[in-house]
Amino acid sequence: MISVKFYCASDKRLLGFDVKGHAGYGNPGEDIVCASVSSAVMLTVNNITDVFNIKAKAKVLKNEVLLKLTEDPDKIGDKLLAGLSLHLKMLCEDFPQAIKVSTIQR
Repeated sequence: MISVKFYCASDKRLLGFDVKGHAGYGNPGEDIVCASVSSAVMLTVNNITDVFNIKAKAKVLKNEVLLKLTEDPDKIGDKLLAGLSLHLKMLCEDFPQAIKVSTIQR
């Protein structure tokens, strides 16, 4: 199962995420859930760090991707993270046995 944890501030702004695990929905290289999550996560990381140049710490490991906003004065990072959260929650509705999404207040 893929586990996704979003971290939010007391004012509900999203601060980052941690995505890890495998969906186990299909054979390696053919798993549509893993591919969907990986693509959405990397698009979000690249938009935050390279397109909008928002200050963030990102770490891409073999089975885990972490991102933490370090500065987000225009709240664009929050909006990009909200879009990712919505997308992953919709995937969770379609594939509840393969992905779990939660939000944790920090």
